[in-house]
Amino acid sequence: MRISSNTIFDSNVAALNQQQARLLQTQQQIASGRRILAASDDPVAATRILDITQSDAINTQYAINRREARHTLSLAESTLQSVTSLIHDVRTATVNAGNGSLNNSDRKTIASDFTGRLQELIGLANSTDGAGNYLFAGFQSRTLPFAGTAAGVGYFGDDGQRLVQVSASRQIDSTNSGADVFMRVKNGNGTFIAQAASTNTGSGIVSSGSVSNPALLTGDSYTLAFAGPTAQAAGANTGNGVISTPTVVAPASVTGNDYSIAFSVVLGVTTYDVTNTTTGLPVSGMTAQPYVSGQAIIFDGLQFNIKDTPLPPANGDTFTVSSPGYIVTNSTTLATVLPVPPVTGRVPYISGQTISFDGMQVDIQGTPASGDSFSISPSVNESIFKTVADLIAALNAPAAGASLTNSLNRGLNHLDNALNNVLTTRSSLGLRLNEVDALQVTGEDLGLQLKQTLSGLQDVDYNQSISDLTLQQTTLQAAQKSFVKVSDLSLFDYI
Repeated sequence: MRISSNTIFDSNVAALNQQQARLLQTQQQIASGRRILAASDDPVAATRILDITQSDAINTQYAINRREARHTLSLAESTLQSVTSLIHDVRTATVNAGNGSLNNSDRKTIASDFTGRLQELIGLANSTDGAGNYLFAGFQSRTLPFAGTAAGVGYFGDDGQRLVQVSASRQIDSTNSGADVFMRVKNGNGTFIAQAASTNTGSGIVSSGSVSNPALLTGDSYTLAFAGPTAQAAGANTGNGVISTPTVVAPASVTGNDYSIAFSVVLGVTTYDVTNTTTGLPVSGMTAQPYVSGQAIIFDGLQFNIKDTPLPPANGDTFTVSSPGYIVTNSTTLATVLPVPPVTGRVPYISGQTISFDGMQVDIQGTPASGDSFSISPSVNESIFKTVADLIAALNAPAAGASLTNSLNRGLNHLDNALNNVLTTRSSLGLRLNEVDALQVTGEDLGLQLKQTLSGLQDVDYNQSISDLTLQQTTLQAAQKSFVKVSDLSLFDYI
């Protein structure tokens, strides 16, 4: 077959160009470190590379989100740790303030310290993340969440929690509403609050109480009204003895029972016997007692006297003495709760004895004065700021005794509730931090897998590519040399 010179030249040039193109591609692969330089090199692999690159970019963004969420959560947890320490300090100082050896000046010094701690607490509640975003403002991250008002410290954020996408299927609350942390703290025991009236003059100290039967709770408010011990002369008395109003001198000895004092006059000598009419038994050591006008008569924690006016009690005269007692009234319905209807009168009071009604129970220590009262009402939200402010007011007031003790006890109870609220929030923050850390590990593993897959698809195999380059160089050089030989052939050389 005859082949023209043009055909030989064209074919060799095309072959050389192809080899040079392959050589160039191999050289570019080695230089770039990429096996695929254009989608046309491997369309299927190029599509997978695009998908994996996008997945890796998204995973990288999730990692950034997780770091930001962890930063915010860590700052919030650190802030609440400081709040926890502050509450502990205030609580310890409140316990010390109840020391009976302290005077008004000492308590005012503690109140002054509490004023500084209150400002410190407000500052902690207004903490930021370092970029000007408030940690406890909800969605209102640029609004100062807590500030003083005429009514006390107010909250100006909202109830929102900023969500951060930390994985393809998980969003994390990176913040907490300041209202939940600092404002919505239930007072009392969380179900109801028992407190003494500010006008009380006795030494009654009320406990925080507890729920004895949740099914019986009504949600109503109640009043415990106290009356002191009473005494009166029998209407049939013929003598002129007058009995004084009894007082409680030993609260722990009060029995809550009623008594009668019966007089007898034999050979001009007047004596009396004291009988516990509740038990029907004579009071130990109080039989055939010689009567002395105005002399103190003391038994079972009660003290009173009987005087001549001007004549003494006559033979057969009697007097009755009733222990202190109370009546419990439902302030909502105005119905008497204790004593249980149809019983009338009042319930005998014994210091420290449990008072139970409508699924609740409290106890009162000490000796409430006649006319003293205690209220029991459903728990409501009270901010930690108000709790500290109330303690400051109580310590600044020139008061002592039961009034101060009741105020301090109430403050301690509310501080405990606030502390539990803060600890609950810290626990939630800790759980979220742990979840972010776990997702970070998972995200790092996923990122490594994606990069390994991506490397397998697009990274060049240097050993193979260098070997190919060497072979292609040799092939090209051989083709070039052979082409030179062929192109030099001519019939004119043989003439």
